[in-house]
Amino acid sequence: SGHSSRAKLIANHLLEQGHQVKVVSYDRGHRNLKDDFDVLEIVGLSISSRNNKISIWNTISENFSKLPDGKRALRKLKALFSEFKPDCVLTDFEPSTAYLAKHYNLPLISIDNQHRMRYMEVDYPTKLIKDALIAKAAIKAIVPKPSYSLIVSFHFSKLKNDHSEVFPPILRPRVKDYKPTDGDYILVYISFGFERLLEYIQAYPREKFIVYGVKNLQEKYKSNNIEYKEFSDHGFLSDLAACKGVIATAGFTLLSESLYFKKPLLAFPMKGQFEQQLNAHMLDTLKLGKQGGSPPSKNAISAFLYELEDFKPALEAYSGFGNELLLTRLDELIKKYTRT
Repeated sequence: SGHSSRAKLIANHLLEQGHQVKVVSYDRGHRNLKDDFDVLEIVGLSISSRNNKISIWNTISENFSKLPDGKRALRKLKALFSEFKPDCVLTDFEPSTAYLAKHYNLPLISIDNQHRMRYMEVDYPTKLIKDALIAKAAIKAIVPKPSYSLIVSFHFSKLKNDHSEVFPPILRPRVKDYKPTDGDYILVYISFGFERLLEYIQAYPREKFIVYGVKNLQEKYKSNNIEYKEFSDHGFLSDLAACKGVIATAGFTLLSESLYFKKPLLAFPMKGQFEQQLNAHMLDTLKLGKQGGSPPSKNAISAFLYELEDFKPALEAYSGFGNELLLTRLDELIKKYTRT
């Protein structure tokens, strides 16, 4: 969802600048974009998890089973390149288009938050070294060296090269339609395979929780202090803007939107997923929220609820949102790389 949200904003901007745009995506990204743009559906990679931990063998098995469909989709994508004849390729961590850009010797611009792990000098705990090395190797394998990398990040540090720049997180325009207020509840956003968290929050009867992502578990984990909601963009953003805190995994988009509304986040990073582990670590380091660890624990929830007020100074001082700088730089790069 986060990748397709960025793609939607950037594709609209490119169309407004008079460019012809073809969009390539799969799964949830395809569903989010197909009604607004000229989109080719392909087959992409996925991650399988259980209890907020990556399942390596299930991930390998699920992706391996996609090979026949993936080969057919790749043929369609090659036909698209031949017919459309793009002058430039933009990728938000999608490998098929990136490799074809290299194959056809086309300029490749990456716009994502993953490349901060490859091109930014970031400090992280020694216990994450193994996961960091795996993540960096995966990033190199998924996206060959871009002509230029536009990195979005909520934390900033020195870059390792001269073909990258760091920008604040990209915000969907509709996010700015909501004004933050001080509500009396905690917003919880989880996905299947993370049921243990629901057991824990039942133990805080004096706290109110609004939960998104697992409406189907409402009867199993029914409690007077928990309200389950079906996901809707308006409903979710409205509740996010008005909550007093957020409990979720450590995904980049929700973290960024929580920071925009100045809401502290208790982040339970997916074990084995270095990007989420890095997000949670930096959130904790900057005192913008708390790292909950993996697996989730009741002690982490208790500490977060107790410390809610302690996060306010750093959140109030935090700034760094706005899409204009990145979009302006993107326009400059497209002009540079497509000049004939």
